[in-house]
Amino acid sequence: MEILKAQLDALINELPDAITVRERIEDVFSVYPFNAFEYTISTLLGRGVLTLEDYYEIRDDYLDRNMFLSLFEISAPRTFGESWAQTHLKGLVPDLQKPSRKLDTAYSGQYDFFLDSKIRIEVKASRAVDANSTEPLYIKALASDSERPFDMNFQQIKPTCCDVFVWIAVWRDVIRYWVLSSNEVEANRYYSKGQHRGNVGEGQLHVHQDNIREFEGYKVASDGLAEAIRGAYQRQMS
Repeated sequence: MEILKAQLDALINELPDAITVRERIEDVFSVYPFNAFEYTISTLLGRGVLTLEDYYEIRDDYLDRNMFLSLFEISAPRTFGESWAQTHLKGLVPDLQKPSRKLDTAYSGQYDFFLDSKIRIEVKASRAVDANSTEPLYIKALASDSERPFDMNFQQIKPTCCDVFVWIAVWRDVIRYWVLSSNEVEANRYYSKGQHRGNVGEGQLHVHQDNIREFEGYKVASDGLAEAIRGAYQRQMS
């Protein structure tokens, strides 16, 4: 968003009445689908400062930088953290099975996927947003190269209920994956037990700008998730 604003602001500077145009933009009353950006772009096109080809280029660049911005528009945490994340992971690892009592007689809803008839997998997802902003998620969503502070909280972590954790982290422009064994999560110094009072064996872990590099060893490419899950399971069992 910062890049788009800078591009449009530079074009506004070329107008002889740039100050007046900025004042009008600030006073724009937004009603979907009309907003300040639509007003700015249409004004620049109408004044001939922005050509149609330039507009297409700006638009394509913006889409490339914000490929996953729509995921920040999912307001319900459960819809994002469960419905989207599990569907997304299943698409990347088709061999994953939804657990059932037929596959695991001890299953009672405590984990999300079953792999190779033995590996219990829990999926957690979070989004990178500006930690100092109170704007809606899609406004404070961050790009992967942003220097703004962020805090992704992976919640309701129950290490005793699964063998492997798959964490999915979403930025505007990229999705990253970490795969850890249950023991590695529980032993991590950032893992905090007792997220909710009385919830024994449940905790949370915050990944933020100051500690994210410490998880580099668990980062996995999307096409290597199945292998990484099996590897984490082997570490869990050793």
